[in-house]
Amino acid sequence: MSTFEDLGSLLLVRGADEIDHAGGSLYVHLHRVAKRLGSLGASDTLVLAGLAHAAYGTDGFPTHLFDWRTERPVLESVIGAEAERIVYRYGACERETTWRDLAEHRTVTDRFTGTSEELGTEELRDFVDLTIVNELDVLDHDSDRAVQLRPFLAEQLPRWQSLASPAVLSESQRILQL
Repeated sequence: MSTFEDLGSLLLVRGADEIDHAGGSLYVHLHRVAKRLGSLGASDTLVLAGLAHAAYGTDGFPTHLFDWRTERPVLESVIGAEAERIVYRYGACERETTWRDLAEHRTVTDRFTGTSEELGTEELRDFVDLTIVNELDVLDHDSDRAVQLRPFLAEQLPRWQSLASPAVLSESQRILQL
């Protein structure tokens, strides 16, 4: 089996298919995010991270499949250290202090530990691409949340245009009709 299939199996074992999420189950959402990232030219590492992006929960989705304190090595053993770091960073991100001015400060605040990490250009692009693609999937599949999410993204995306990959930026502009 491939790493992608191994991860899919692990997500099923952890119950991702039994957790409600935008447009069905968390498992389905995770697959849609990974698929969209892949279709937009993301690296294999980012696609794997996309498939596992909510493993530790997120600031907007507290349900977790793995305990960030004790189980990071479990996820890392399946997807590799680089993809696991992306997943951890995404899940640990404190959105309120990170998202708005990310292009200026390039720093992600960790909601678990209270620490902050300044990202390099590639790390920042992966973080922003995963964030945008995740939010686009929620927008596409949760009409209730879309009412608030659409204006937020329309305001936020121009702030992130220097950070996102051209393909993700183009996709988001197309969907939001910016």
